[in-house]
Amino acid sequence: MGMGVVLLGVTVSGAVLGLLLIAPGDQQQSPAAASPTPTPTSSGVQADSGSAAVAQAIADAITEGDSLKFGLITCQRQSTSELKKLQQKWDAAGTVAATVVRPPLVTGDRAIVTIHVDGAGGQKETDFRLQKKGGYWCVPG
Repeated sequence: MGMGVVLLGVTVSGAVLGLLLIAPGDQQQSPAAASPTPTPTSSGVQADSGSAAVAQAIADAITEGDSLKFGLITCQRQSTSELKKLQQKWDAAGTVAATVVRPPLVTGDRAIVTIHVDGAGGQKETDFRLQKKGGYWCVPG
């Protein structure tokens, strides 16, 4: 059985926030899968409770396949159609389990958290950027 790559994503303020999963299917790798992921710098500090809570909320939304829950942690409100598209992609991916690899690495009002996802055809780690706006952490667009 071959392996393919499924992109789970949501458009956040015109940019696609995505998560790649390995799933049964083609053996071809999409260009997005070959893209390097950002690496946290050593100058960052350990996560505070707010960034850690948003990191866990990302993992929970992915595991539960709940685009509405994910929409609650984005920095800008998502349209119904954007959330519907995300939900369709997550539904198509099937059951997955997502976990936070380590606490977010915080540098000022920005952070990076790595989410590990196990799906039907394999596993993948993806870095998510977080931003602090108005005293609250969120997923930027």
